[in-house]
Amino acid sequence: MFKRRNAIEIKSPDQLAVMRAAGLVVARALQAMSDAAVPGATTADLDVLARDVLADHGATSSFLGYKAHGAVPYPGVICASVNDEVVHGIPGPRVLREGDLLSIDFGAIVDGWNGDAAVTVLIGDVAPERRALSAVTEASLWAGLAQARVGAHLTDISHAIESAIVAGGREAGVEYGIVAEYGGHGIGSRMHMEPHILNYGAPGRGPVLRAGMALAIEPMVTLGDPEVMLLADAWTVSTADGGCAAHWEHTVAVTDDGPWVLTALDDVRL
Repeated sequence: MFKRRNAIEIKSPDQLAVMRAAGLVVARALQAMSDAAVPGATTADLDVLARDVLADHGATSSFLGYKAHGAVPYPGVICASVNDEVVHGIPGPRVLREGDLLSIDFGAIVDGWNGDAAVTVLIGDVAPERRALSAVTEASLWAGLAQARVGAHLTDISHAIESAIVAGGREAGVEYGIVAEYGGHGIGSRMHMEPHILNYGAPGRGPVLRAGMALAIEPMVTLGDPEVMLLADAWTVSTADGGCAAHWEHTVAVTDDGPWVLTALDDVRL
């Protein structure tokens, strides 16, 4: 039997269980890095910590050596994006400072199956508008995760994310930007798979979700204009206007019992 080209990969319960094991490695590493992300630490320090977690659990990196955008292979096991950097910031000697907003993206592979998640960390005393940006972005992630249900359409996730961002901006008295060029993705036997998941759009469109699908849902939101640019390192994506950005992500499985968040520390089923 041949699969239709670009079909969304369906996992067995056993395969989802292995993805949950990979997701736990991701969750533990992100927790360790969040605790270590303090003023004076470098993003390279966090990358070393993540490598140690991978080694401790017998897992490998989803990111190290990855190729995209025609860039050189990715040199880190994490992406560490600070302030105006939206995604794919390369870890290095940059020192974290009081008031920074740091997004950490991390992926792990266990027995050939991937987990992928991201958190935004407040470094020390952070300005209220940056704190609110991160909170709204995280809330929009959970709104999207809740739509990863059997029988829903893919864009039900997109619409829920957008609606939460708009509502959060209205409450804060600001208009947040939703990055259009980047979004979520299918995940499983590879890190990036079909389908691409927009963080905005009308509901009721796109593929119907089925049990066994797994999706990495990841809103990216800005304080200013959502336009982004790729920096000279061919990896780091930054806001064009220098405004701050936040990024949150979880891997979720679509199951007959509802969404199962595979990269949460606790066993979260929505």
